[in-house]
Amino acid sequence: MAAKWMELVTGSLEEKRQYRQAKARIKALPENYRTAAEAIERYLMYAGGIAAGDVLVRMYDDLVGLFEESAADGVPIRGIVGDDPVEFVEAFVSNYSDGSWISKERRRLNESIQRAAGESA
Repeated sequence: MAAKWMELVTGSLEEKRQYRQAKARIKALPENYRTAAEAIERYLMYAGGIAAGDVLVRMYDDLVGLFEESAADGVPIRGIVGDDPVEFVEAFVSNYSDGSWISKERRRLNESIQRAAGESA
């Protein structure tokens, strides 16, 4: 019972565990891949706009997997992110828009206007 209350307040403990595992996997990458992955992670934390914990964990897991596979295959950093890292990250995060705060707010706006207009959802 206490664990469920704690998760309600702080978020899913399983998602936190998965996130910590992804962070540990980033730390295990070769230095140049780790540096790039950490820079992308930092950018995502500020600009990604992902609010859903499960989506965030899935996104980080996919990011780490991409860097792990690229490191194993010897793909250079620019082979991963291209010439414009911001463009790469924006395209990457767009695959997870279902968890973004703006998507949630867009749904809320549409639902509120439907209710105000007397329309059924």
